[in-house]
Amino acid sequence: MRNTLGHNVTLTIFGESHGPAIGAVIDGLPGGIKVSEDSIKAALDKRRPSNKGETSRVEKDSFSIVSGVFNGYTNGNAVTILIPNSDTHSNDYEANKGLARPSHADYVAHEKYNGYEDYRGGGHFSGRITAAIVAAGAIVIDALEAKGIKIGTHIEQLGSVKDTRFDVLNPEIDAVNAKSFPTIKDVSDEMLKEMESAGKDMDSVGGIVEGAVAGLPVGLGEPWFSSVEGELANALFSIGGVKGIEFGLGFGFASSHGSEVNDPLTVADGKVGTTSNNNGGINGGITNGMPVIFRCAIKPTPSIAKEQNTVNFLTGDNAKLSIVGRHDPAIVRRIAPILRAITSFVIADLLSIEWGRNFLVK
Repeated sequence: MRNTLGHNVTLTIFGESHGPAIGAVIDGLPGGIKVSEDSIKAALDKRRPSNKGETSRVEKDSFSIVSGVFNGYTNGNAVTILIPNSDTHSNDYEANKGLARPSHADYVAHEKYNGYEDYRGGGHFSGRITAAIVAAGAIVIDALEAKGIKIGTHIEQLGSVKDTRFDVLNPEIDAVNAKSFPTIKDVSDEMLKEMESAGKDMDSVGGIVEGAVAGLPVGLGEPWFSSVEGELANALFSIGGVKGIEFGLGFGFASSHGSEVNDPLTVADGKVGTTSNNNGGINGGITNGMPVIFRCAIKPTPSIAKEQNTVNFLTGDNAKLSIVGRHDPAIVRRIAPILRAITSFVIADLLSIEWGRNFLVK
């Protein structure tokens, strides 16, 4: 099982949904990066359930930094963060042992790990593990912002309700990052109603999260097998629920003409830029100095109370399943800070590869 992301700046995750703790190890950070426990707490708070209809599993997300930080700064050692699990209801999963939850990893995990997988709450496949990613990402996000690089994520769509797309980036990034329900327009009430309606119908609903990275220099990435799109896609697709990614205009290119969607270049104040950003800040796999823009399609939460057809992979029989327990009718809101966090690691790693690990402190 591979649990490490990155090349120079790496993120390693560990733990299971119903185990004693989850955690993350950040390796490759230079000494001298300021570590704010308030930033970590604020990031975890944005990921936690806080709205009507969201899961009733509300972990405290208390955390401890057990290595790599001294007197409030990274000391060059691996930074290790531990987050205890305290609100587990493992018995919820005993009654349905062997029943593969549709669109979950239960069956494939059983086959891949020879029947020794931790099936409680999805084990290591659980979204619970993303709390560790968010906690670790808060440290990297602060370091990037100190270098003038900002990352923002917002709910572009939840079910049939749509937000606007990023336009005036820096103020919009600051605004959505400050919100517990991150939208640009005031559509949170409509989205919550959509989510509650799905929950009352014992169902779930999907959506789209848009991300933006502003302030990147020209030159990150490689033209072929380490393109910026490839590195980001690899990381973003690692998050359960992400089933599609596009950069810039994305699939909109398919029905367009080059004359309509090429990004004309221009010089202003001695700096080269483009008058549009349909390519999402990337040309030839390399950042061009414009903001990197991407969108992730998020599938509806697969745990629903409606009866579904499945199999019992322990007995080999067809079966019916109605999933009981504590589940979100939509994970779109809670996944936004997760995507922001994992994006920060990709960007920090690319910067480190291009200009060295000390770039974040010089």
